[in-house]
Amino acid sequence: MAARLAVAFLAVSSAFLAVSGQKFNAIFSFGDSMSDTGNLCVNGPPAGLTLTEPPYGETFFGRATCRCSDGRLVVDFLAEKFGLPLLKPSKQGGADFKQGANMAIIGATTMDSGFFQSLGIADKIWNNGPLNTQIQWFQQLMPSICGSTQACKSYLSKSLFVLGEFGGNDYNAQIFGGYTPEQASGQSATIVDAIGKGVEQLISLGAMYVVVPGVLPVGCFPIYLTLYQTSNAGDYDQYGCLKRFNALSAQHNSLLQSKVWSLQSKYPGTRIMYADFYSHVYDMVKSPGSYGFSTNLMACCGAGGGKYNYQNSARCGMSGAYACSNPSSSLSWDGIHLTEAAYKKIADGWVSGAYCHPAISA
Repeated sequence: MAARLAVAFLAVSSAFLAVSGQKFNAIFSFGDSMSDTGNLCVNGPPAGLTLTEPPYGETFFGRATCRCSDGRLVVDFLAEKFGLPLLKPSKQGGADFKQGANMAIIGATTMDSGFFQSLGIADKIWNNGPLNTQIQWFQQLMPSICGSTQACKSYLSKSLFVLGEFGGNDYNAQIFGGYTPEQASGQSATIVDAIGKGVEQLISLGAMYVVVPGVLPVGCFPIYLTLYQTSNAGDYDQYGCLKRFNALSAQHNSLLQSKVWSLQSKYPGTRIMYADFYSHVYDMVKSPGSYGFSTNLMACCGAGGGKYNYQNSARCGMSGAYACSNPSSSLSWDGIHLTEAAYKKIADGWVSGAYCHPAISA
């Protein structure tokens, strides 16, 4: 199996050597809070949403922009690297989306509401923007972006699509709904299959370049470390992360990588790239100093509570919470999402191929 994947990787890389320094005409992004650039806030932020308050956005924008970070996200850095404007949220009325649009929305899941209803956890999903819906939003924009179906196939074949990450909120809903990581892992194949179908939908519309990120090592995130901390040292790995939750992410990613390679074989004229969110972030946790971080398991923005600086009752953006003096020295921004500094490093790794297989730029 490994040999076949290696051969497939080399074949894909060789086929696309000519696009070194690839200049895409647009970027189209789908996903959740790791990539939403404002869709949730277009019609006014929902009540209680803290990311519209300072210090969100302070590092780059100087104000909160509905991004879940102190500044730019991975998709912002990808746009900059390819000379494109920062992606506008697709729900922004009257915008020109010819150079890109962002369908991602905070809280998005891979699966539709029926999936969560069948598990008895529909109340854990508060946002109606799953993967299928986001693709429908994109299809509604297509006439204004590229015109006819045939014209769109040509235009979109020169665009970069970033599908995800998806899956994180599907697992969050299960965990917060009382399922164990082991029980949640029983749904991984279903979730990954749905992501694969999303990739195929985009290809049918004309996509040729599709980045498919895996999920993150949430067992290293302050929110999980706080809510599910135990007194059993055996529950943690040598870096202080909760092993059971990282095992769930790792299983998802293993299935997703296999799905990506299967799709690449099925659609040999495309470039389907697996972006390894997990390994890159975990490497930052293991060796923070190598990436310029002085803290790895503690949130930069919080109310100063507990070992990980995370409290549900005093989250970033709430009264009493404040940002650390130098966010660029932290991996975690608010205990749930990463800092701009981390996202920039991740974008670099995707473009170069250090953490994306094959690289976005061959």
